[in-house]
Amino acid sequence: MPERRVILVLPTQEALHDSAMMRLSGGGGISRRLTGLPARADIDTCFSAVPLGDSQSASPFSVSSPDGATHYAVRATIDADAELPALTTEGAAIFSDPPIAHFTAPAGAAGVPGGTRAEVEQRLGVPGLAARRLDGAGVTIAVVDAGINLAHLASRGVAASLDAAVTWPPRPVESGQHPVGTGTMCAYGALIAAPRATLLDVPVLPATGPGFLSDALQAYAHLLTAVQADKPRFKALIVTNSWGLGHESWDFPAGHPGRYVDNPGHPFNRIVGALSRYGVDILFAAGNGGQGPHQGSHRGYGDGRPDPRGQGRTQPTIMGANAHPDVITVTGATLRGRRTDDASQGPGIPGMVYAKPDLASYTDFLGSEAGGSGKADAGTSAACPVAAGCVAALRTRLPHAALNPRDLTVALQADARRRGPSSWHHSLGYGVMAPLRTAMRLGL
Repeated sequence: MPERRVILVLPTQEALHDSAMMRLSGGGGISRRLTGLPARADIDTCFSAVPLGDSQSASPFSVSSPDGATHYAVRATIDADAELPALTTEGAAIFSDPPIAHFTAPAGAAGVPGGTRAEVEQRLGVPGLAARRLDGAGVTIAVVDAGINLAHLASRGVAASLDAAVTWPPRPVESGQHPVGTGTMCAYGALIAAPRATLLDVPVLPATGPGFLSDALQAYAHLLTAVQADKPRFKALIVTNSWGLGHESWDFPAGHPGRYVDNPGHPFNRIVGALSRYGVDILFAAGNGGQGPHQGSHRGYGDGRPDPRGQGRTQPTIMGANAHPDVITVTGATLRGRRTDDASQGPGIPGMVYAKPDLASYTDFLGSEAGGSGKADAGTSAACPVAAGCVAALRTRLPHAALNPRDLTVALQADARRRGPSSWHHSLGYGVMAPLRTAMRLGL
């Protein structure tokens, strides 16, 4: 019988509380029978319950400690052929748990590099940032991807510092020792502008194939718990995400209240907002759904399917948390400041934020060579961590108490390099990130 993966949000009960408490001590799982489940739902007992606020209230989920939680998220499977309910009679809410994957750039884009790391440093103003002691010292960057390989970074001349005490999920592979791949590329990019930042290795994606949104939900809950428990440890925390849904069809059908891509009330979108409210800067890649210089809101969004609203458009490709109001959505730019042909353009999917992407950052350069010798770090998946490093550099001397994440986003938008008017544009957002300009204007 085919199965559909889902996230269930259940009212509090002792078994869920116990599971969440065990997660805090490095354990987890659900060891006792749960009540209020939908018919034929099969709970993943290895998944630690995530404490949430009330899913039915008008206010956002307040992700809380297990002792204060009114609801919990768990992972389950249901019959894929059965009619998809919105709620059970017991009040459990059903949300989608779609596959997620790294935004791998098309093969052609990852071929001949369009420039070098040194050129990226010059265009970002890294020497000027370093002269102002804006190098990421004391700042933490969480790389939410497929895992980091420190030995490969060292082979590329990058002496990375990694905090192995805060990582999720616990795996047989030690932090910093994962196979060389996309996570290593992201770590490399994040350290270009912030070489003294400390990395967190958060491998939510397997080395091959897709992961699932519930893995990211649990990882974000772990990060939130770490920030709540030890604020002094995190002078500033930046989270970089180069992944998302490859296609809207991976989600629940349009109109279902448990859908993810256009639903601010989905548990993952809620927990992203909760983490941001703790002063954490969160960046997401826009995606690699572009179709050349005419892809976008005037000639189409990216995957070629007709938009049912007409006007010659195609369906949007910036969706879910990648179009969240509390994240910086990053598209890709060449070293000449033009959007890369593969990069998704805006606007964001209806239901989330229209004016996405926020900013562009540099990509398609010879850097980590995590994809192979001579291969470029390409796509918005490379642009996003480069942008995260810029934010980390500014946070060296700019605590969130002085400028919260949303206000820092506005500052970066104001200082970005752009062609034409200062308003948002579907191609590069507000322009290409220029962190040295922001540092100078803020007196850092």
